Amino acid sequence: MPTSRSSNTVYDALVNVARAQPDRTAITFGERSYSYGELIGRIDRVAGKLREHGVREGDAVSAFSQNRPEFIFCFLATTKIGGIFVPLNFNLTNSEVGYILTHSDAKFLFHDEMVADLSELNLPQGMRRSINELDGDTGDAATAPAATVDSGDDLLIAYTSGSTGFPKAVVLSNQAQLNAAASFKELFALSAEDTTVLGAPLGFLLGLSTITTVSLLAGARVIVNRRFHPGEILEALVRDNATIFHGVPTMFSMMLEYSEQQNANYDLSKMRALICSGSPLLDELRQRFARRFGKELQDYFGMTESYPVFGRYASDPVDPPNGSVGKVVPGAALRVLNSEGNDCRNGTHGELLIKAPSMVKRYHKDPELTAASYLDGWFKTGDIGYKDDQGYVYITGRIKDLIRRGGANVAPVEIENVLLRHPEVQDAAVIGVPDRIFAEVPVAYVVRKNGSVLTREALVSFASESLAKFKLPANVYFETELPLGKTGKIDKKALRSRWDALAATSPQ
Repeated sequence: MPTSRSSNTVYDALVNVARAQPDRTAITFGERSYSYGELIGRIDRVAGKLREHGVREGDAVSAFSQNRPEFIFCFLATTKIGGIFVPLNFNLTNSEVGYILTHSDAKFLFHDEMVADLSELNLPQGMRRSINELDGDTGDAATAPAATVDSGDDLLIAYTSGSTGFPKAVVLSNQAQLNAAASFKELFALSAEDTTVLGAPLGFLLGLSTITTVSLLAGARVIVNRRFHPGEILEALVRDNATIFHGVPTMFSMMLEYSEQQNANYDLSKMRALICSGSPLLDELRQRFARRFGKELQDYFGMTESYPVFGRYASDPVDPPNGSVGKVVPGAALRVLNSEGNDCRNGTHGELLIKAPSMVKRYHKDPELTAASYLDGWFKTGDIGYKDDQGYVYITGRIKDLIRRGGANVAPVEIENVLLRHPEVQDAAVIGVPDRIFAEVPVAYVVRKNGSVLTREALVSFASESLAKFKLPANVYFETELPLGKTGKIDKKALRSRWDALAATSPQ
């Protein structure tokens, strides 16, 4: 095993954890487990393979697959050799993948057979490679010495939906990941005694960073599930004596409904924390889950650009008040500003500006967005809320127009652009509406061209060729015209009023 190193990179920090407990289990996937010592050996061999392929410091490497250890090996090997890792959500379409690979200047794409057929993409010869190459069984670790990099160097480019219709490319450093791990460790009192189950995709930072990397740097055990299935996750929580689980509201809703529909009981009494993030946790879901499983769900708030931000401290003996997302986490800070840009008193609503342990270094190739996202070094969340006198934070609205569907950001303009490409669509607008399972879903209001008999099914099928499934409209309403505001733009508030009126008269 490599000698102990000062922790400039995630790899360095993991080596130090492994030296302290080489025989403790780090990762379990199906019937196969990897100790911390074995994990470092796998990472070293994969790093050697990346070097053999010509990956050098500053090169971008991408992974596109369902959850599997090779995805994790690829990320951690990239940190060792000073590369930049670009995780891809396995639900993305070819056009979305093609955009990200081009925009990130990725040198290689490692993928499995479960993702979209990539043969349609015009990628450079040799760029596409099977992720099976990265199992770490073979390879010369000596060919890949750990790079000497600064902790502030680029490590990750994570793509998340943006208001322009193109994904935002969030650049994060090694130091940001190390800071996040330290903050989460204190917030949730993580230790080597913990076991977590990975259900979120590794293509999202929730899966790759918050769940997997943070747990490994705390010396905990990570149970890797290939995909999210409510029954499989519940069984894993019980079978593997899990102590902590992170998910988005959709996951907990599906776990609850699966248990109810199957009339199956799962003993979660050994778990000390079930943490919900990504979008607002509805009171109905919180209460039903507690009645079914005897365990309370707790809120946590973070963003791809800035995390962790708010949550419940494991050391706090008092439950946060209803509606609160917790307190400001270790290493984070909060400002609440009114419309004039002045700091609000406790209890007064305003825009939430934050500093977090992990902060976006910049938006890749977008200096204008980078500059617009900060105010005097504070990140502008676009959320409205307040802090009470006890330090609890409440989020009560959003300035931004993004839809948070099941924890994933969906930009209305991205959907609108696709719908407007249909030859029979004259106009289109998309808004987010409440949903019992996904918290929020997109719905589309569409004006057809004269004489068109375009159906909802045909339009959604057309959109599915360009959009991931979670971005597709949950419903389509055909209108003769769309309401316009004073500036001539589509009045989405009026559309929301139409939807509210329809929802009020629809049977529940």
